Amino acid sequence: MEVHEIVEKVREELRRIIPNAMEICILLLDPEADQYTSPLQCALYETPVNCQSCKRERSAVKKAIEQKKAVVVSQSQPVQRLDKSLVAVGPEYAIPVFVEKRVLAIISVVIQPFTRYTRRDFFLIRDFADILGTIILNAKHQWEMTQEKIRISRMLTNLSPFVPESVRHMVDKNPELLTREKERKDVSVLFLDLEGYTKLSASLSEIKVNAIIEKMFSSFVDPIHRSHGDINETAGDGLMIIFKNHDAKTNAINAVKAAFEIMDRNRALNQSLEFDMPPIDVNIGINSGSALVGMTRFEGSLDTRMTYTATGSVTNIAARLSDYARGGDILIGEETEKMIQGLWPAHGLGLVPLKGIKDAFPVFSLLKP
Repeated sequence: MEVHEIVEKVREELRRIIPNAMEICILLLDPEADQYTSPLQCALYETPVNCQSCKRERSAVKKAIEQKKAVVVSQSQPVQRLDKSLVAVGPEYAIPVFVEKRVLAIISVVIQPFTRYTRRDFFLIRDFADILGTIILNAKHQWEMTQEKIRISRMLTNLSPFVPESVRHMVDKNPELLTREKERKDVSVLFLDLEGYTKLSASLSEIKVNAIIEKMFSSFVDPIHRSHGDINETAGDGLMIIFKNHDAKTNAINAVKAAFEIMDRNRALNQSLEFDMPPIDVNIGINSGSALVGMTRFEGSLDTRMTYTATGSVTNIAARLSDYARGGDILIGEETEKMIQGLWPAHGLGLVPLKGIKDAFPVFSLLKP
């Protein structure tokens, strides 16, 4: 049952066992109460009235809140209905409901005129206050757990486009494959990074920079997945994408297709930026060849982290090509150029010294002669 239904059932039982009770109201003082329950209705009105508003200003309730203890008023003022008519009531008893040492509710009990509370009534009402405290505590915890689940779900939804599909399929179908040794495959690896990221971070707030980067990277996800690429790593201003699901030539073609569509998306996004912001260029490096593909383990003293990646010179050169590119260029290595011949023109830049690579490397641009 919903929380307010449980409370209503308990209240009905208390009404039944206190025969001279005219009404038992529960005033929820918790500012988060409307997140996990609904207020009850007061029966002293011709039309039911929300218990949150009908007794909050009564002296017994005010004293119970101020003094944080039970208060009995032997001669209580009448209850005024919305039509200004008065309902005569007898003594009124108000008791705080404590949840983790905080007063989160008040129980107000009014009985018929010219009657009195018995010791049994006081014990029953106190028991009800304890029960209500447990109900509120459980409801709050359940709501907080739900909010945490929603937060985690949203976070995973935001991150899921950047998790390699191959890893998700492996975990879904056969979790023990996560322990399989790496295998050698023909792959194409695409690295992209944002030119001017450091300058952007220095001129804008971190929140604004993150929003821009998230918007840009999110727009790249669909073209990458359409071209059968797996987003392997994200690092601030960069992405690493592996194309490994087909033969070597198809992987290279898919990587180049994704690169051109990413450039189109980036141009459209630059046009939507604020007028005083300089355009953000995406530099891309693509390299093809044989690599070891599989799970990589990073073992520490406290934890072990696993990621699915391609390792070897193919990956290193792709990363260096994206570092070398300037002004929103797509640079490819010699093997990639061979496999896309006749499909896209590639402009040779000659032998280029790449950082961390021993020998100069033949580089081609797909955009700039």
